Amino acid sequence: MFKKILIANRGEIAVRVIRACHEMGIAAVAVYSDVDRPSLHVRKADEAYPIGAPAASESYLNIQKILDVAARSGADAIHPGYGFLSENAKFARACADAGVKFIGPTAAAMDAMGSKTRARQAMERAGVPFVPGTSRGLESFEQAEQVAARIGYPVMLKAAAGGGGKGMRLVHAPEELKSALEGARSEAERSFGDSEVYIEKAIINPRHIEMQVLADEHGNTVYLGERECSLQRRHQKVVEEAPSPIVDPDMRKRMGEVAVRVAQAAGYTNAGTVEFLVDQQKNFYFLEMNTRLQVEHPVTELITGLDLVHLQIRIAAGEKLPFTQDEVVLRGHAIECRIYAEDPDNNYFPSPGKITLLLLPSGPGIRRDSGMYEGWTVPMDYDPLLAKLIGYGTDREQAISRLTRALNEYFVGGIKTNISLFRRILSDPDFRAAKMDTGFLDRLLKQKKAEAPADPKAIEVAVIAAGIFAALGSAAAGAGERPVATVSANSTPRAASNWKIAARKEATK
Repeated sequence: MFKKILIANRGEIAVRVIRACHEMGIAAVAVYSDVDRPSLHVRKADEAYPIGAPAASESYLNIQKILDVAARSGADAIHPGYGFLSENAKFARACADAGVKFIGPTAAAMDAMGSKTRARQAMERAGVPFVPGTSRGLESFEQAEQVAARIGYPVMLKAAAGGGGKGMRLVHAPEELKSALEGARSEAERSFGDSEVYIEKAIINPRHIEMQVLADEHGNTVYLGERECSLQRRHQKVVEEAPSPIVDPDMRKRMGEVAVRVAQAAGYTNAGTVEFLVDQQKNFYFLEMNTRLQVEHPVTELITGLDLVHLQIRIAAGEKLPFTQDEVVLRGHAIECRIYAEDPDNNYFPSPGKITLLLLPSGPGIRRDSGMYEGWTVPMDYDPLLAKLIGYGTDREQAISRLTRALNEYFVGGIKTNISLFRRILSDPDFRAAKMDTGFLDRLLKQKKAEAPADPKAIEVAVIAAGIFAALGSAAAGAGERPVATVSANSTPRAASNWKIAARKEATK
């Protein structure tokens, strides 16, 4: 087993991996940019090393700087987390060349699955069902016209090296194709340094369902059930849950067996995710494979009772999987909300700044993976993901009720967050009835906010938070009359509270 692991990442995922290391008796090494010196992952690690300026290219994406820290610290393995260098085959090769174990798949497997067109070619050879379209990049507009006419509109243009919706265009009619192709190629080049774009049939209102796989280095591969990831905004996942409300045992088995076939065709090892699009008739099609740990891995951990980061580390250390497919049992239901530092009232614009007050949810069935703390200043240089809040229950209804209660307990002062969005989603009748597809959230957000009723529990939490904030501020001041202010359910508590006034009135009755 490894003695020391370097975590080549930041934020909540770095904290998550550090905790796993400590549980396994392994020393954890953090790296940090200049702006991340006060970050939680730096505080939690056994050792921490600076790696440069805030720009990711100067720090978290700088392969040589990270390998230099691995050598200086004596780390014998590197966990990349997700994002940054986690799916970078060049980094995986550099780790191998430096004699440091990369906790993830091989560079060859990344190469095979990292390009969507190469992945489609591999899946075509393996007999895996995928959405009709091209398995190679489009060479000309004329070729795009011919393929679109053959498979029928609407069609989707996608960047071969893409992710996060970049280089993606939905085309409804022939007259839109030329400008869409030019736009997709241009955005793909800017985002990924690769202008390759392919075309596929657009599945209208699909569900996005993914299957977690694990493969050791001894030829054993298993699937750990699916995750429903249809709630997305601009092709970015917002809410994930496991298991999917529409997947029955037979469909799960069929999808899982295809996912295992995908992993084996790529010679894949460690943790990975095979993503599918599912149409309204429950036909599923291979979309892509993510060659890393997913943001939403906690929901799978909760329903399987397995620790995916522990298993990643053990697989990388050469151990065999400690269970077979028949021993994987799913229990209960889990739903995850991604808490972002962004302003729902301003088109979800990032909201960096100092966290002046933090009230944390807890109680039965609640898990919180977080990289923030009270007094920390959220930098503007990185993805605004702050934490993940996960609710678990014996069934979906209980998971929703527990998560709703936890969201009403959650308060982050000093910055804006998207917590109010999740209250709105979880109270929506269609969500509660599991009537979802990838267009669900866009439709919900187009509705007038006036249609969303105020949550009295949320208002109560905000008012209590204001009272606590006022009391703390008054104690720090030393003496004097406490000021008064009012708050709303979504406002940051200011210096005061009507709560104390109401309490005094009640006491004198």
